[in-house]
Amino acid sequence: MARAFVGAAEPLSKAGLMATVDDLGVDLPALVALLAVESSTCGFQPDRRPIILFERHLFHKFTGGRFSGSHPDISNPVSGGYAFGEKEYPRLDKAIKLDRQAALKSASWGAGQVLGMNAEACGWPDVERFVADMCESEDLQLQAVAGYLKSRRLQGALAAHDWAAVARGYNGANFAKFKYDIRLRGEFDRFSNAPLVPDLDVRAAQLYLSFLGERLGVDGLYGKFSRATVLKFKASAGLSGGERVDKALLDALRERVRALR
Repeated sequence: MARAFVGAAEPLSKAGLMATVDDLGVDLPALVALLAVESSTCGFQPDRRPIILFERHLFHKFTGGRFSGSHPDISNPVSGGYAFGEKEYPRLDKAIKLDRQAALKSASWGAGQVLGMNAEACGWPDVERFVADMCESEDLQLQAVAGYLKSRRLQGALAAHDWAAVARGYNGANFAKFKYDIRLRGEFDRFSNAPLVPDLDVRAAQLYLSFLGERLGVDGLYGKFSRATVLKFKASAGLSGGERVDKALLDALRERVRALR
């Protein structure tokens, strides 16, 4: 039986990234800054499930509070109670057993942490199809980010680097409490002084290798540890080409990951 919320988990492509930039009319550092604040720029966990955050106050709202007495950890008028990372999935699973639709709507998904409740506003027919696509690829996760920004009319603020407006519209009225605007500005400054496009082939290799159990950062930076890990995999797969990240490596990694399913 397939594991819940594990799909193809395809890495971000250059075509997908640039299509989103063009669709929104923003510069690349601004978009990447938003992703960095929301998910450290990676939409999948090492177990190939999308990064999520379960919002108990939304589950309380969508279910009329009928589970808040018996399950205050996952249904509560007050936000919080986060477990973070992979520990968010047991919270989601518990809520799904009570009300699947409300549970899916109450979680934020992927690289842009778009809430399931916004599926239709982002262009999806329903939350089930939305969640299925968030499990498929980071390109689709970016489409959700674009859809949400457009639904909130935030693309102009992002293009103008109006970080307070972006933070307010994307994260809510309490953005200042969590310094979202300051963090966005900081990430924008960081990416503005770095190569505009990280090596997305290297990043894809890092993500695939993380799915295979390697403890790698997924940042597109080809450091010493990433190079050594690539060499180790190539040796195990009988691939030539030294430490170069090439099509043969990415194809072999993709096939190895698909064999896990």
